[in-house]
Amino acid sequence: MKKLKITPIKNGTVIDHITPGFAVKVLHVLKIPESTSSVVSVAMNVKSRIGKKDIVKVENRELDPKEVDKIALIAPKATINIIRDFEVVEKHKVQLPDEIVGIVKCSNPTCISNAKEPVKSRFLLVSDDPPSIKCYYCERETEDIAEKII
Repeated sequence: MKKLKITPIKNGTVIDHITPGFAVKVLHVLKIPESTSSVVSVAMNVKSRIGKKDIVKVENRELDPKEVDKIALIAPKATINIIRDFEVVEKHKVQLPDEIVGIVKCSNPTCISNAKEPVKSRFLLVSDDPPSIKCYYCERETEDIAEKII
């Protein structure tokens, strides 16, 4: 039986161990396809030794720390692999920061961070798995984090 493979990328980023079914949310927070004209490969519900996972490969793009924090909020067990000249040159697991500033919008419409004040949104980590955060200002917990990522 033949197996289909996603072709290796020369340069870019591979996001591995994404929660099954969450690859589309990862694409959304990375603003793909609007933010890139490079090749993007997505594999969903791939069998692995620990169950199932999703994988996203983005050619010719390395993620910035803010993008990695966004991915951590959606897929806290994800691994980021930086590829250069077909080789993995850097590999690390995402980590949720204790404080998330300016990347999630508070779900409370009357929160000071949603007013026309010059205040960035600010959240504190409540739980790692599953990710749970609460607003620093109004203390409201955010339900669907992926939908509130700015």
